[in-house]
Amino acid sequence: MYLRFTSRKNANGSVTRYVAVAHNRRIDGKVKPDVLMNLGRVEAVDVAGLRRLAASISRHFGEDGEDAGAVETGQAVGTAPIEVIAARPIGASWLLEGLWRRLDIPAAITEVTGKRRFTTDVERVVFALVANRAIAPMSKLSAAEWASTDVVVPGLAAMDEDQAYRAMDLLVSADAQARVQEAVFFAAANLLNLEVDLLFFDTTSTYFERDTEDNGPEALRCYGHSKDHRDDLPQIVIGLAVTREGIPVRIWCWPGNTNDAEVLTQVRDDLRDWKLGRVITVVDRGFSSADNLAYLRRAGGHYIAGMRMRDGNALVDTVLARQGRYRAVRDNLRVKEVRLPDTDVRFIICHNPDQAQRDARSRQAAIERIEAELARIRAHRDRDAKRMVSDKARARAEAAHSRAECALRDHPALGRWLVQQSNGRLRINRAKIKTEARLDGKYLIATSDPAITAEDAALGYKNLLEAERGFRDMKSQLLLRPVYHRLPDRIRAHVLICWLALLLTRLAERATGLTWRNINRHLGRITQVTLAGPAGTITQTTPLTSEQKAIYQALSLDPPPRLTAFDPT
Repeated sequence: MYLRFTSRKNANGSVTRYVAVAHNRRIDGKVKPDVLMNLGRVEAVDVAGLRRLAASISRHFGEDGEDAGAVETGQAVGTAPIEVIAARPIGASWLLEGLWRRLDIPAAITEVTGKRRFTTDVERVVFALVANRAIAPMSKLSAAEWASTDVVVPGLAAMDEDQAYRAMDLLVSADAQARVQEAVFFAAANLLNLEVDLLFFDTTSTYFERDTEDNGPEALRCYGHSKDHRDDLPQIVIGLAVTREGIPVRIWCWPGNTNDAEVLTQVRDDLRDWKLGRVITVVDRGFSSADNLAYLRRAGGHYIAGMRMRDGNALVDTVLARQGRYRAVRDNLRVKEVRLPDTDVRFIICHNPDQAQRDARSRQAAIERIEAELARIRAHRDRDAKRMVSDKARARAEAAHSRAECALRDHPALGRWLVQQSNGRLRINRAKIKTEARLDGKYLIATSDPAITAEDAALGYKNLLEAERGFRDMKSQLLLRPVYHRLPDRIRAHVLICWLALLLTRLAERATGLTWRNINRHLGRITQVTLAGPAGTITQTTPLTSEQKAIYQALSLDPPPRLTAFDPT
């Protein structure tokens, strides 16, 4: 390592000298200079101090004479050792920072916070919380310590828990969260040329580690139908809209007792305010009530909606009973379109032969389990009837057999195939099995769009899984729960931070073709190291591997600079 001087002749005949930190690299047998950091004009820096520091670093790392001899001064610098005083990962946070600025999120947050001044930059604190969610999710208290000591957050030296909470409050104040989401989404759509003709919407729930719900009109933590199968705990309901590429568009947060069918009006109204143009809303079976579908038509645009096939709906039964030929399309899928008189809604029956075989095997396995359990109960009942002499003993035995039958009847997977007879005994519902067999591998969708092909409608509906994948990643990778907050606005801010983290990680995955887990693993090995010696300090980043370089190149982002600070004493 050495100082490299260059000169530039000005128009007036004067000469300006510049200084940079460089080291020599041998390429194809030739030694070539590699500039690590430009320091500016010679007269603006401490040249003597920089020379001593460069020489000290060179000797510490045992660099040969190619570098050492290039240092213009050869004076001794002392014998005190150089120490590593700091070493923190920078690779993943640097990538997230690049995406964060590319989407112009700092401007959106600055606008929302009203350009108010605080002791700590609110935008930087919000970014630190989002980066923590993506890289190493933890509580806000731990996240503050993490951002201060465990990772390099560009532009943020340190933060504390109070600053984190203040930033969260500002993020959702006066409905700021909707404005932030709108600004961020349109930046992403314009930059990445996202296709927004199809928007997929779904809901999930997340529960809290407490057994009492909130009260009052602003309460969020309430009991409701839990999709995590925790009806014993209060929860919130979260809605997510994504593009066909899986890029999250917007997120909503409702009280835990909110029904799926109640939220679609607000979702459509909110997205309509964004004036997205021609959009087809894709929703699952839980949102396909007649009222919801009628509202979607009135609100403008069209819909693709899954229809419930097993609820005894007369309209659905009529559609399924219609004759016609299936037409093979992509992804091992066949479709059959059905038109009914007096309606402009198109119905499309989708059939997957492989899934049909899986459905049949699963049902047969369940029936065999039921038959074995019924045979066991019957054998025990017959045995006890012969052995028990007293009425009291026979009553006890019959009570035990009844409990076994009740447990089988109430089994979440097996009970649906049973029917209870007038004498209380159970039998297999053969009629239901026959009815269900006709539905193997099938699902039914309805669309109001007269132009979309049956194939595109069917494949578009399958992409609804992207919303489910978004929820799955928020819960598993980004650790949406446990939620350590009590106040409604803090809960909303936490959900919004998770949404921003999901957006950045999805963009990284889309560009690289890698999962975020792998991206984070590769980039987590890039470390920023600060060395201190008698001549001063230097902060340098570890060299990048080919895999790390490829990730940044795929995103068209510059990697962290090799040399970030060079301070002689």
